[in-house]
Amino acid sequence: MKKYTKIVSVVLILCLALSLTACGKGKSPATGSDLNSATPPASDTNVRAPETPSPTPETPEPTSDPAAEPDSGLPVNVMVLNGTTGFGMAKLISDSEKGAAALNYSFQVESDASNVTAALVSGSADIAALPTNAAAALYNKTEGKVQLLALNTLGVLYLVANSEAESIQSVADLAGKTVYVPAQNPTFIFRYICEQNGLDDVTIDNSYAQPADLRTALAAGEIDLAVLPEPMVTIALSANDKLVTALDLTAEWDAAAPTSGSLVQGCVVVRAEFAAEHPAEVAAFLEEYEHSIAYLSSDTANAAALIESTGIFTKAAVAQKAIPNCNVCFISGTDMLEPMSAFLEIMFELAPESVGGKLPGEDFYYTYK
Repeated sequence: MKKYTKIVSVVLILCLALSLTACGKGKSPATGSDLNSATPPASDTNVRAPETPSPTPETPEPTSDPAAEPDSGLPVNVMVLNGTTGFGMAKLISDSEKGAAALNYSFQVESDASNVTAALVSGSADIAALPTNAAAALYNKTEGKVQLLALNTLGVLYLVANSEAESIQSVADLAGKTVYVPAQNPTFIFRYICEQNGLDDVTIDNSYAQPADLRTALAAGEIDLAVLPEPMVTIALSANDKLVTALDLTAEWDAAAPTSGSLVQGCVVVRAEFAAEHPAEVAAFLEEYEHSIAYLSSDTANAAALIESTGIFTKAAVAQKAIPNCNVCFISGTDMLEPMSAFLEIMFELAPESVGGKLPGEDFYYTYK
């Protein structure tokens, strides 16, 4: 796993001039909420120029030194979605349950992203894993009250085909065909790839809005072409030996948008007020979280067992097979700025409502100096 520079300190000034700076694949086990946003699909496909971000509210000045020892007794409430964006949190959750974590964590695994965003808005959650576009939309909805801490998942989408019915070697082979795609983020991403390849006659069908429902239909032979995330791909292939992984949509995204950095689908955010008041604790969380993510590749079998025991995914055997294809990562600080901002710009141009109607301001990116 590629190691990214750890964040060192936070500077938050009263005038709010926060500096700009910059995962394996995976998906939700049963609900498909993991990397899907809570915003409705766009009906207008015309490209629109990015708007100038509106002035952001003042963020409280830090009350502690980020280099100071963290308060091990401070309650830190963390919410995780039961899928790809949660995979990297499994070791940290386990350590916390054993009393081996640096902070006084309280973890909650959710299947519905709307519950996570509601908890961040109400203040009952301090830190949470979310789809990247949902994080941007929440920032806009709350007028800057959440910040991006780190990217945790790159692309997790694949085009799966019934090998007896369809022979797909490239995106061009999809011309004139119907492809079933989960609603929200997967649809936006797949539509962009099709458009960049000059395909305007691909029918994108959202009849199966949730990945789990789509996986079931594909495995049952009811449909022949579908975009699925991991670990839904692994489950489908195990259930039907006629299915094949035809296209890696992360690779297709990189080919279609070579200057965008990469497809970034999952992230971790923090309430801005919590980050301002507790920079030392945020720094401690990020250090532990990075180690927890690294554990996925250093001990995949045990990591998969932890993913099951913590409720992030239902079957360890499936998680273990899926982890190598999940693009789980840890990208924080200045390293996350370029890939995230490039991804959000593409999403905004394709479907402005997918990121909350405008691009986030500079204070969206939580960075240290």
